[in-house]
Amino acid sequence: MYSRIIKPILFALSIERAHRVVMILLRIIGIIPGGRWMLRKCCAVKHPALEREVFGIRFPNPVGLAAGFDRNGEALREIAALGFGFIEIGTVTPRPQAGNPRPRVFRLQKDNAIINRIGVANRGLEATIRQLRRPHPGVIVGCSIGKNAATPPEEAPYDYLKLFRNLYQYADYFTVNINCDNAFREEWHHAREYILQILNPLFDFRRGQNQYRPVMLKISPDMPDEVIDRITDILLETPLDGIVATNGTLSREGLHTSRTSLTKIGSGRLSGAPLTHRAVEIVRRIHTRVNGAYPIIGVGGLMTPDDVRAMLDAGADLVQLYTGYIYNGPGMVKEVCRALIDDAQRAEAAQQAAETAAAKVAEMTTEENAPADSRPTTADKSAATHHVQ
Repeated sequence: MYSRIIKPILFALSIERAHRVVMILLRIIGIIPGGRWMLRKCCAVKHPALEREVFGIRFPNPVGLAAGFDRNGEALREIAALGFGFIEIGTVTPRPQAGNPRPRVFRLQKDNAIINRIGVANRGLEATIRQLRRPHPGVIVGCSIGKNAATPPEEAPYDYLKLFRNLYQYADYFTVNINCDNAFREEWHHAREYILQILNPLFDFRRGQNQYRPVMLKISPDMPDEVIDRITDILLETPLDGIVATNGTLSREGLHTSRTSLTKIGSGRLSGAPLTHRAVEIVRRIHTRVNGAYPIIGVGGLMTPDDVRAMLDAGADLVQLYTGYIYNGPGMVKEVCRALIDDAQRAEAAQQAAETAAAKVAEMTTEENAPADSRPTTADKSAATHHVQ
């Protein structure tokens, strides 16, 4: 139904207008009695094989919605009813900001991709708090935080700390989004120092709280491998809890969309299928470097259940969807979850078969190694059979 009816209608609209329509429909469904129940019946899958415990939080499944879709937490319960195991809101900034002039989001249908230069548009800290104060029991909420565009890089730590302090009681975990800062992108060699200036005040504040909120760091796929290694080493040296890999890319390599169309669109971060290989590669690199000891949320180019499998196999503990969800619709979460259940059941069956085979081999080995006079003879077996009859 989505691909034949809903998708053509939404794709006939600009992507931001289509997004507004979807958000309005979700909120309307949430108002209708039984609306969220209906969404859960149609879209959500529950199974013990899907559950994950990551940084002390029990997730109903490992498939989350990436930041950028519900920027201020306006439809948390409705989105959770679509089957997502967790939702990351934001990126939130201390003050509201409108972002860049429209048009600023573009579909690249030949590439199953999107170019986005929204510029961290959101309603700001206070509006987000108002939304998060509304009850959303059982919904795991992460919060991506960033600095305002007008904030100079040297004052960025104050923006992050203000958000962290004020949202601390409302979010289940935080993602520090450093990729919205142009100055950071232009000076990779200062990455470590810049990140620590942002993270250390957050760690200091967290030490004085009764509740523990995990802090993740979101990185760019455009970082050179040696920079990714240096940033990954921060996991080993600080109280950072994990990494979200990755954001969109500024690269335009290997696209089927014409060069003329790309020039007309202009700047922006590319997400979707062209990012799949690089995102999986980065997750594998991080996982190997930290020896699997720290959580990774894999995001970027996850367009099919096989892409999700590849990301999890590379070492991700959780995954997030965004562009793949836009192109494939609400059935994608169910499709991914069912694929993961099938994988778990096949693995369990294979393990049981292996254990049965090992038990048979052990039994045969025991009989072969038994003393000759203790082994049952043919006559003994025949007598035993006759006695039973």
